[in-house]
Amino acid sequence: MEVYILSKAQFSELTTRLDTLQSLISTQPDTSKKVIMDNEEFLKFMGISKRTAQCWRDEGKISFSQVGNKIYYKMADVDKLLAENYNKSFRK
Repeated sequence: MEVYILSKAQFSELTTRLDTLQSLISTQPDTSKKVIMDNEEFLKFMGISKRTAQCWRDEGKISFSQVGNKIYYKMADVDKLLAENYNKSFRK
């Protein structure tokens, strides 16, 4: 085991750098909300048919992007759909 001795100035600089790193990490955007899934992944995730997904898009229940014939959904929009249709249990 090696032991390192730091001067007070070195220790201060080290803690300042650690604080800077911590603040940078905490201000990073939540990458889980940036996940994008295609229509097939969405169908499997929700356990629905293509027709149901089409109805939800037509009714404006879920936002989507379309590039050519390919349809994409943001995970944030899927979370929003589920949150808007959340029903609490009636039992306590």
